[in-house]
Amino acid sequence: MSEVFINYRTGDEESVATMIARELARRFGHKRIFFASNSIELGHRFPAELGKAVAECAALLAVIGPRWAEVLGADGRPALESQQDWTRREIQTALNRGILVIPVLVGRATRIDRAILPDDIRELADYQYRRFDHRNAESDLTGLGDSLARLLPELGAGDRDARAAREQSEAKSCKDPAQEHEHSRLRAREVKQRVRGGIGNLNGDLSGTFVNEPQGPVNTGRGHQYNAPHFQGDNTGVQFTAGDNSGTVHQYFEPEGHNADDER
Repeated sequence: MSEVFINYRTGDEESVATMIARELARRFGHKRIFFASNSIELGHRFPAELGKAVAECAALLAVIGPRWAEVLGADGRPALESQQDWTRREIQTALNRGILVIPVLVGRATRIDRAILPDDIRELADYQYRRFDHRNAESDLTGLGDSLARLLPELGAGDRDARAAREQSEAKSCKDPAQEHEHSRLRAREVKQRVRGGIGNLNGDLSGTFVNEPQGPVNTGRGHQYNAPHFQGDNTGVQFTAGDNSGTVHQYFEPEGHNADDER
């Protein structure tokens, strides 16, 4: 059974009716949205299928544009005035059966004038309506779908957009424990690398000298230290002693050698 019936008039914003039918079918499923040109199978009797679909639907959307009451029938008179007008008959059937009827006013269409409506559908002017503007098509279609999902719980149960939103939210709240462990391990490795050579959490009486990342040998005892570096570049050959420094540091500097390329 199709829960939503799309009612419209040929010659008055039928393109909007098509757009609404496609979006609702995408969101709730094709079988739940009745649109005459898509929902009636080849070889089936048109009048019978329309009457059955209107009688069994849960809501009827009456798409009404600026020319809705002005489109002429085969006799040259406004089609709305004819009792055989299908647009009028569909609305009449829905009203008589107490089905939810929602007028959708398109573009420049204003609130329905009771004076132009036949007696059998005059109460249509009293129903709360929604507006559709081509400039806000996406948001208006979303709003219409949201309203139908709220008003028709059975239709809302098959709301694909709501299901996708729930799944995305659950995916964010339930992260993979393995990924979390790997992330923590990488963070710990990064911190370890950043503090390499540093000294932390020192307590007590610190009377010595602390060297962070020395570039040469470090003497921490009482004996003598002998180093023979070559002073080049940033002088990384300078050596340090730590502790009470009671020994002697001796530095020997060799003459700077010649590079083999200098003899060319």
